[in-house]
Amino acid sequence: MRVSVGLFSALALFLLIGAALSQRPRLKPRKPTKRPTTTRKPPVHRPPPPMQPEPQEPTDFPPPILGPPSVFPDCPRECFCSPSYPNALNCENRNLRRIPLIPSRTHYLYLQNNFISEVTADPFRNATELRWVNMANNRIQRIDKQLAILTETMDDLFVIPTLLQTIQTLPAGLEQLRLGRNLISKIPPGAFSKMEHLTLLDLYHNQVNLSVLIWDLKNLMQLNLAHNILKKMPAGVPSGLIQLFLDKNRINDIPRDYFNGFTKLAFVRLNYNQLSDKGVPKTVFNISTLLDLQLSHNQLASVPLFNGHLEHLHLNDNSIESINGTQICPYSLHADLSDLSLAPRLRYLRLDGNHLHPPIPLDVIMCFRHLHSIVI
Repeated sequence: MRVSVGLFSALALFLLIGAALSQRPRLKPRKPTKRPTTTRKPPVHRPPPPMQPEPQEPTDFPPPILGPPSVFPDCPRECFCSPSYPNALNCENRNLRRIPLIPSRTHYLYLQNNFISEVTADPFRNATELRWVNMANNRIQRIDKQLAILTETMDDLFVIPTLLQTIQTLPAGLEQLRLGRNLISKIPPGAFSKMEHLTLLDLYHNQVNLSVLIWDLKNLMQLNLAHNILKKMPAGVPSGLIQLFLDKNRINDIPRDYFNGFTKLAFVRLNYNQLSDKGVPKTVFNISTLLDLQLSHNQLASVPLFNGHLEHLHLNDNSIESINGTQICPYSLHADLSDLSLAPRLRYLRLDGNHLHPPIPLDVIMCFRHLHSIVI
């Protein structure tokens, strides 16, 4: 009896285990991790899109700046008219391409720092009282010839720097003409024939290479031809000149009688040229009116003679090896110089950048009693 019960229990347990296993879900087969190899098409090289052209002038200019409403009904919107200065028209730094109509009350016109390329006569037709114009830092390439007739009362004209390549017809009544930092290489004959009131002519930093110039400027006092390409001293310079600036040219020779006839010449600058002892006559600078003489950065090997009235002498950066006070002294060292008013007036002497070494020769000190500063 016990044996049959045990067999029955074992059979029931076996059936229960089989039923449980039949209800367990079956695992799905895993997919392969690697994709099957496929053949890819070669990439097609397409040409890059065409580049946009660079903006050309004047499209790349910033837009003009308009000023606030003015108490003056004739004030252009591109400019500013100050109630405190009713005779001044301020149009600087406005990104202007052209000159606006100038009111008749204007005496002083400010047009600097714009993009003006042409000066026409139309804006000046009512400007009968105009005295002074500043056109610095524009792109002026042409000046209307009629402008000379319309602005005969003008005293001063500034057109620096612009793109002028030659001297054009300008108002005859000008007293100052500043044409620095242009491209001027030609000065037509008679360009200044009617400008008898001109006292200052500034042609700094151009391409002037003419050695023979007919100025016809009897009242000219200041002439600036520095930073050009002159090879010789300019001829025809008015004899009443006070200041002559010829720095940074290619001058290597000064005629012996070049300064003869100058009655007021006080300041001469010839720095950064190609002057040597061969091209500088020994007494060419012995001018009684000369107060300041600058000959720095040349090729001089000796000190040129000068007049006792000279007060400043710049000879730095040359090839000077020695200085003899007895030779360069305008007066004899044996003369009675107890009265300092009779002694040479040299106050400043610069000799650095040469082949000299201290101490300063005693005869230099004995001669130049007014010498306050010497750089060696």
